[in-house]
Amino acid sequence: MGFEKEAEQLRGRFAGELDESASRYVASMAFDRRLYRHDIAGSIAHSRMLARQGIISEKEAEQIVAGLKAILSDIGSGRAQLRTDREDVHMNVESMLAERIGDVAGKLHTARSRNDQVALDLRLYVKDTIKETVALLRKMQSALVLKAKENKTAVMPGYTHLQRAQPVLFAHHLLAYFEMFQRDIERFWDCFKRADVLPLGSGALAGVSYPVDRESVAKELGFSLVSANSLDAVSDRDFVVEYEGAAAIAMMHISRVAEECVIWSSAEFGFVEIDDAFATGSSIMPQKKNADIAELARGKTGRVYGHLCGMLATMKSLPLAYNRDMQEDKEGLFDTIDTLQTTLDVVSGMVSTLKVNHSRMRAAADGSYALATDVADYLTKKGLPFRQAHMLVGRLVQYASGKQKNLPELSLEEYRSFSPLFANDIFEVTVESSIAARAATGGTAPAQVELQLKRASDLLSREGGK
Repeated sequence: MGFEKEAEQLRGRFAGELDESASRYVASMAFDRRLYRHDIAGSIAHSRMLARQGIISEKEAEQIVAGLKAILSDIGSGRAQLRTDREDVHMNVESMLAERIGDVAGKLHTARSRNDQVALDLRLYVKDTIKETVALLRKMQSALVLKAKENKTAVMPGYTHLQRAQPVLFAHHLLAYFEMFQRDIERFWDCFKRADVLPLGSGALAGVSYPVDRESVAKELGFSLVSANSLDAVSDRDFVVEYEGAAAIAMMHISRVAEECVIWSSAEFGFVEIDDAFATGSSIMPQKKNADIAELARGKTGRVYGHLCGMLATMKSLPLAYNRDMQEDKEGLFDTIDTLQTTLDVVSGMVSTLKVNHSRMRAAADGSYALATDVADYLTKKGLPFRQAHMLVGRLVQYASGKQKNLPELSLEEYRSFSPLFANDIFEVTVESSIAARAATGGTAPAQVELQLKRASDLLSREGGK
């Protein structure tokens, strides 16, 4: 049987040809071409199993496998091209195989459907992609840890509501993002478990009538489990939604890093300078140095959110089993993967090359009322209930603000006008003492930050960041 007119093979039930515009509309070759390696890997494993089970002969399997390996090599080297006039990657590979080995190629599709075939390809692809994504998340974490180690003594104001709150170590602030990305890694590995299920052998929806050995195929392709229900296997795209969900959360974290870089690099803050390699200029204002990479990372976050919402909307009302709507699973997924991975790569580079202005950060920490909580704690340790201390220090700050003084600039007489509990030891309340006092597990005290850095380094040294 020839494969010159692949579409005709699927139209035995129809009297006429598919309309040309309809043919273009249903085609997926423009985007599912990236699955060709996984499609070929699945076909090789499937053909070997067919031979082991006596469904096709050993010789036929050898011809099919040799032909598929040659196609894989030729596409990879550019000697062969996937054709856009063929409906999808599956028909491309099968047609190329027929051109090489003849009618025996038609036996490859025995005991499988495009429904379980495409589900297999996509699961293989997502599993590989998760490994790549985790590696890039680890690259981001490494950039944060490196920058934290380089700036362990830098002090900055911590913020709530974007208002100066309490002094913290800059390294402590960076390591908060390390924790976010660690959760992302854990989410992706959790998604991996759901993708790691073999659907092949489910057929179109009801299973197959041949004596297939699904377990051997799963082992050859590196799957931990075989799907338990054929209807679910061909209609399940939870793993796609999960990847896109994990990607959306990761992009949210990247966007938060990016926003801080935009703010910190502004003249109003001046905490960091973005390296020239990760900044752009203005078409009209020659003095400008814009944080365009960080801004684009923020913007692309919305793009990934859109793909997640789109996939959820596509799947929300589909009856079992396979529906052609599910062809829409790929473009959004592929763009999500590309967007997340390129953003992780470039933002990691931006973070690793940040120039940190210690003096500007320290001046911001000194030049605010960030020690107010420590003054309240001072009074509490002297016996005043914290709520009363909180109110008293609030009035003290109001007074100091009116005098245009910072708290350390007040005299003992001024302190004592608010409470007789104040003594000379109030001047021992400093930025350094404030930071050192936060020594509980997870705090910003230098010893705790050292422990956090060690934990981060240990996690990075583990296989896959698990």
